[in-house]
Amino acid sequence: MYHLKYTVEADEIIKRLRDAALTAHENRKIKNKSKASKQEGLYKQLHKTLQFLSQNPKHPGLNTHEYNSLKNPYYPNEKIFEAYVQNNTPGAYRVFWCYGPNKMKITTVTLTAHP
Repeated sequence: MYHLKYTVEADEIIKRLRDAALTAHENRKIKNKSKASKQEGLYKQLHKTLQFLSQNPKHPGLNTHEYNSLKNPYYPNEKIFEAYVQNNTPGAYRVFWCYGPNKMKITTVTLTAHP
């Protein structure tokens, strides 16, 4: 099992997504609606992705593959990987991560909506 670490950028994005999901959840309860919002669904999917990533970075559901447009924050010559939070969704979210800084640690570098 890997320990997850987050860059400042990734941590801020995760907090923003979590806050949006909590606000949407509260508004949904006030309006007495049962269907979860897009923000709630996205955060739930992100949470599941991070769990899979910590358990097995090669989990088939993550569709993990190498990504070349970002630099590894610890070892510039090492790889950055992309994992799917969503698939077949317009603006699907992706998690960009790398191994390190130590053994059995994974750093989430950033998250973004896929263009």
